[in-house]
Amino acid sequence: MVRTEIILLSSAVFGLALFGGDWAIYTLRGQPNSTVLVMRFLVVPLKGKKTEYDDEGQRYVPCASAIFPQGAWSPCWYLRRHPIVADKL
Repeated sequence: MVRTEIILLSSAVFGLALFGGDWAIYTLRGQPNSTVLVMRFLVVPLKGKKTEYDDEGQRYVPCASAIFPQGAWSPCWYLRRHPIVADKL
């Protein structure tokens, strides 16, 4: 039981330290932001449990050059790996 608590506590401390370090580096570098080209779709629910996908075209989306989301922006590495964004209506 004690080992489980130590593992959970050390994992939480490690996660907080990693996020804090990422935030500190992001802030010290002057909050570097970039843009990534993504394809956007609008998901519209229809009658009869059907769904319609409306193409909104490609857009440049601002992103944070960090490991975690910083400054209300998603990380650039995540947007580069997931270039298709579907927004629900």
